[in-house]
Amino acid sequence: MIALAVWASPALPAAPDQSLRPVQRPGPAAAAETLIDAALMRPSLRPLSEQIAGLAARPETMAFLSPGTSLRPWLRPSELEQKAMARKRQQRKGAVCGDIAIQGDAVGHVPGKIKACGIQDAVRVRSVSGVVLSPPALMNCKTALALREWTDNGLKPAFRQRGPVVEMRVAAHYACRTRNNQAGGRVSEHGKGNAIDLSAFTMKDGEVITVLNGWGKGTTLRPLRRAYNRACGPFGTTLGPDSDGYHKDHFHFDTASYRSGPYCR
Repeated sequence: MIALAVWASPALPAAPDQSLRPVQRPGPAAAAETLIDAALMRPSLRPLSEQIAGLAARPETMAFLSPGTSLRPWLRPSELEQKAMARKRQQRKGAVCGDIAIQGDAVGHVPGKIKACGIQDAVRVRSVSGVVLSPPALMNCKTALALREWTDNGLKPAFRQRGPVVEMRVAAHYACRTRNNQAGGRVSEHGKGNAIDLSAFTMKDGEVITVLNGWGKGTTLRPLRRAYNRACGPFGTTLGPDSDGYHKDHFHFDTASYRSGPYCR
């Protein structure tokens, strides 16, 4: 007779006497106690630094240095601000060639006595980047923009220790003539509005440095030569005292273009 093995299942746990409801939350008093305990466990605040303590000890009359005041710059007086705005408007009104740093007058078409001379859209420049041209010079905008670039990046930096430069003396600007006034020669870049000649520079203290007397030996040579050398690039042609006898007393700058690059001597 075959005996059958009967599988016996494990006994189930007895049902609880009461329902397993969630534990009731602590009351407001207990919750407050818990928060107080947590607050007591926070780290203590750092002591005041010497800088903050020193600022707090300053007199009230020095309120602009106190930590409770915003360290913004003082506003300019309204009168000064109005003058600055008026000057800005005047500069915009007198700007030529689309550059507020170039002050002058639009002249328009300037016909030449001969075919190769003349300027299509001429301007008469009175000052460049705050440096006065004496007398005002007639040229085209290409030359005016090159002069402004050289003034900012060449002339002013070269004379920074002795300057600032307030005036450039113009030896020549537009003139319908041949190169070096030689009969039968090609028309000069002056006759196209592409050139300007400068013979001297006046400092703010009244000192006048001329090309003729300042190009020789001495301290004057260094800023003059630095200024002259930095004109090569903004201008297509630069001629000075070392180039030939025609330019011993002035710098000649023009915006002629050459395939081989700037012609600087």
